[in-house]
This record gives sequence, structure tokens and C-alpha cells, in this order.
Amino acid sequence: MSDAGQSRRGRLLVASPSLVDPNFRRAVVLMLEHSEEGALGLVLNRPSELTTAEALPDGIAELLPPDELVHEGGPVQPEAVIVLADYLDPVEAPTIAFSSVGIVDPEQVDEARTRIRAARAFGGYAGWAAGQLEREIDEEAWIDALAIPEDVFSGDADTLWSRVLERKGGTYRLVARMPEDPSLN
Repeated sequence: MSDAGQSRRGRLLVASPSLVDPNFRRAVVLMLEHSEEGALGLVLNRPSELTTAEALPDGIAELLPPDELVHEGGPVQPEAVIVLADYLDPVEAPTIAFSSVGIVDPEQVDEARTRIRAARAFGGYAGWAAGQLEREIDEEAWIDALAIPEDVFSGDADTLWSRVLERKGGTYRLVARMPEDPSLN
């Protein structure tokens, strides 16, 4: 059972092997908001084929290397852009997601340039209506995990799902080593 009323803001939700929705198969989602009204998160391990230079408005694009890939944050509003940054001083972040990772305010891009170590852009987001995420957690579709800044800015999206489960330890290490298609084992 999920802990009723427990906010998962700043946590990772790792798709369990039973979650076969193509939008979330082996997804690692950073939760940005979670309340009684619903939840919002970003899929961390889905790089798109679009570079920041191609896809982002000039001011925001300058926060990232021009050849960095924009990530698919989720199926909701894929044209919306959310930029996460690792702030040198978390107090300077307009909105902290967890630790030193915060959301860049599009109105404060100039200030952000000198205050961040790294940034990543996401097109779209994952969203859940009131009670929907709690039901999915009760159905064991998601595995709750601690987030670390390296999860957001890792250059190896293909192994993030396994790395987070390995770090969680215990029986999750076995899950982390499952082949994507167990019938091929």
C-alpha cells in the first residue's frame, strides 16, 4: 500500500517491469509536484533527437551546450519546456526540486547563467490527476527511490533505470539486472 498523503516531491519514481505503457516503460521520473490535487514529474531518461540549439528559444538555449539533446519529459504538452539546473547555491534557485536541483525561471535566465553547474531541458512532462498516482503506486507500477543530482544530468540515459534500482539495493538489484524482454533470457 502507498502511504496516503505522502508527497513524493523531489523523489524518483522508477517504472516497475510490469508497467508496459510505452510512455513509461523503464522510465525514471523526477517528481516536481505531488499533492492531493495531482502530480507532475519529468522523465529523466528519454533524450529526444532535437538539440537545444534547434528546439529552444535563444535565451534558454544559451544555458546549455548547443549540441545537448532536449529530453522528452513526458507525454503531456510536449511543446512546453522545463529546464532543470544544478545550482551552486540552492538558495538562489527560484524553485528547488530537491538538493541543489531546481527549476530555471525563464524570466531569470541571465542570472541563472552564473549560478549553475549544469542544466538540462525537457519538452513536456508527466502528469497525474488527483489520486491517480496513488492508485498506480498501490498497484506497484512505480518504485519509489531517492534522487541525486547525477540522475538528472547523467550522460547515460540508457542505464539510468538500472543504476537507480541497483543503488536502491536488496531485491531491486535483481530487478535492475532483468533483461528488457525476459523471454529472450
